[in-house]
Amino acid sequence: MSLLSYILLFTALGGVLSVLAAALFLLLPPSRRQKLLPHGISFATGALLTGAFGGLLPHAFGEASADQIPGLSATILAGILLFFTLEKLLIWRHCHAQDCQAHGEDAHVRSGPGHYAGVKEKPAGMFIIIGDSLHNFVDGVLIAAAFLTDAELGMVTSLAVAAHEIPQEVGDFAILLHSGYSRSKAFLFNLLSSFATVAGGLLAYFGMARLHAVLPYFLCVAASSFIYIAVADLIPTLHRETDLKTSLLQIVLILAGVALISGMQHWAHAMMQ
Repeated sequence: MSLLSYILLFTALGGVLSVLAAALFLLLPPSRRQKLLPHGISFATGALLTGAFGGLLPHAFGEASADQIPGLSATILAGILLFFTLEKLLIWRHCHAQDCQAHGEDAHVRSGPGHYAGVKEKPAGMFIIIGDSLHNFVDGVLIAAAFLTDAELGMVTSLAVAAHEIPQEVGDFAILLHSGYSRSKAFLFNLLSSFATVAGGLLAYFGMARLHAVLPYFLCVAASSFIYIAVADLIPTLHRETDLKTSLLQIVLILAGVALISGMQHWAHAMMQ
């Protein structure tokens, strides 16, 4: 397969499969969803951190010259601050749209797919669609940047993106339902927004293929995205549960995410030989 084919395949699979998985998840009984969602968050935490520290950053620094190292470190810091700022702006827009409920997914996920049937569509639903499309577009750029650096890294990065996209898509579905969208309409809009990942991948392929020198910086931005999501969004959610049994299970699932991404790296390396 050509490099472009790999980018198209993995950007499409990552986006579409995460939407389908989230849609199937919302068909489960509310009590079952409430139990399973924290497990997915634990797993995604391990996958994202391993993708950042075990894949993206080693490749970024390995591709760079010695005089680029300070700039790459600064890029990681700037990326984390950028994602913090963007999330603040998104929360602010949501809070003005519907009394700060748009960003809290837990309450929506508990409510069930049909709970908001007949409710007039609210502005936060459109904010979610636009925001999710932009997020998916950036994911596509980062996946393509990883493939342009190394095909094995591209596969691992795609898997890490999918791991965190599934819990996010569950939250997006729930917010759309809360905003008055029907289940079919919420699924359609989420599916369409997932193809922004492919658009981002294509743009990056044709735009960055000739700009090899900037690839390490894109990898650092991708790593900062993974680190920020894991540390700022996912881990605080896990800290809400403090009993010993749940905490031990969280650690096991985080390690399972680490093991999957590490195993994927070895599998991708063997496949590309």
